[in-house]
Amino acid sequence: MITRYAFFQGNVKDENIEAFRKFTLENLVPLWKQFPGAQEVRVMFSDDRDEGAPEFPLVLAISYPDIPAMESALASPFRAQSKEITGQMVDKYFDGTIHHHVTVCNHFDV
Repeated sequence: MITRYAFFQGNVKDENIEAFRKFTLENLVPLWKQFPGAQEVRVMFSDDRDEGAPEFPLVLAISYPDIPAMESALASPFRAQSKEITGQMVDKYFDGTIHHHVTVCNHFDV
């Protein structure tokens, strides 16, 4: 399994954290859940961080069985819609950058 992360590095405008979170959950999560091949969608909102650490108010993680499945999702109309709506969210609530990382997952039960 692989996971593609989107790290939203920066800050939420005007301390409008609840509106930012609500917009994400209501407008973006439904699209992300429709990405072809997605096996799991995780949306993590930051509540705290170490002193001096960069701020990540949102981290998105979407897991796929393999690279071809991820590539299919990235080429889908749901991704195009997601990019458009993410742009609206950024304009309204977020100051910062978004960067993506693809990881190979290793899971260890405890």
